[in-house]
Amino acid sequence: MTEEPAKRAAPGWWRRLSLRARLTTLASLVVAAGLLAGSLLLVGSLERSLIAAVDTTARQRAQDVAALAASDRLPDPIPVAGAGTVLVQVVDSRNRVVAASVGSDRAVPLLSRAELAAADRTPRFLDGGRIGEREPLRVIAWPARTGSGTQTVIAAVSVTSVADSVRVIEVGLLIGGPLLLALFAAIAWVTVGWTLRPVATLRRGAAEITGTGEARRLPLPAADDEIHRLGVTLNSMLDRLDQAATRQRGFVADAAHELRSPLASMRAQLEVAVLHPDQASPGLAADLLADTLRLGRMVEDLLALARLDERPGQAESGEVELGEVAREVAERLPAGAAEVRLDLDGGARVRGDRVALGRVVQNLLDNAVRYASTRVDVSVASSADGLAVLAVADDGPGIPEPDRERVFERFTRLDDARSRDRGGAGLGLAIAREIVRAHGGELTAEQAASGALLVARLPAETPAGGRAAG
Repeated sequence: MTEEPAKRAAPGWWRRLSLRARLTTLASLVVAAGLLAGSLLLVGSLERSLIAAVDTTARQRAQDVAALAASDRLPDPIPVAGAGTVLVQVVDSRNRVVAASVGSDRAVPLLSRAELAAADRTPRFLDGGRIGEREPLRVIAWPARTGSGTQTVIAAVSVTSVADSVRVIEVGLLIGGPLLLALFAAIAWVTVGWTLRPVATLRRGAAEITGTGEARRLPLPAADDEIHRLGVTLNSMLDRLDQAATRQRGFVADAAHELRSPLASMRAQLEVAVLHPDQASPGLAADLLADTLRLGRMVEDLLALARLDERPGQAESGEVELGEVAREVAERLPAGAAEVRLDLDGGARVRGDRVALGRVVQNLLDNAVRYASTRVDVSVASSADGLAVLAVADDGPGIPEPDRERVFERFTRLDDARSRDRGGAGLGLAIAREIVRAHGGELTAEQAASGALLVARLPAETPAGGRAAG
């Protein structure tokens, strides 16, 4: 058997109702339940209060008559206030009526012998049909000791007035309750509609926003409430989406421009070779290979950036010795004019993806070797504040201070790197910074005595595997 879901879905008709209708319905149901409970409580309390008053009247009449009987001053008929509504009988030990009030039966007692034997001083209900009454009676039996023996005073009071009063209240509640509920539902409908008006305004504003380049924002309500804060949050989200779309459009345009250049070069060389075979350059194959390699590197960089954008701030987990990674990358560099000097600290360990960190070192070294005059210095060390520091310096033209942040933007080339034969596509440093940030660190260009200095700082690992304390 399949387990029954913990929460059943709402009925289809309920889901098809508007939020305004659902809120009004729920509020009306709550008020209706409150009115019903209050009405029942009111009717019950009123009925008990009126019955208690009737009982008090019956008890007082019984006590007064019992006092007259005990002093042998019992008149006949027995005078009582409200004749006809209060009936009094005095019966002897053989259940014979010895005195009665006006309107009472002088032959048959209100209580039978068995009922009289079980009676006490507590009022009880009695069928009014015995005396031709439609409503029941409240009856109390009170003992009275006389000189001739023990007698019992029976006092009965009709509850017709109680029933009439309760009936009037019930009719009033049956008429007034629905009217009050309808008035509340109307007020709730108007109030909820007025409250949700800013939501409708936000919805219309969102419907007007299209996928065009035009920046649009949602209209904010004047009240500083939850809906206003929701609108502010949505506008902030739209700002971020616009910024992301702008970056994406710029990235696509730059990527298309960069990819078009080697493709155009390859196409021109191939067209010349096809149309004028006798004028083809002897180094055509080498030129095409260089353009193909450049195109392949650019595609790989674009794919790397796409993966980093898809998973920002995420890096594979594993302990990596940063100095060892730098040594491996430096050993793979082809022999060139620049000398690479290593100053590595074997204790600088970080947690992350070894392949990705290797790409960071590779990109930094490629950039340094490309612009170095004679020397590139690579150092790895642990700082006192719990960071592993990778520094790559060269003795080239350096990076001007205003451009030290711009060099990490995608497709950025400084003036000295404009030559496509010497400079790359402007993605290497951007990729390196994204990878470092994904590992919880930062990559910056800093002041150097000569040339350029790029420094990557990453959270270091302690020998036990935890983060080094700062």
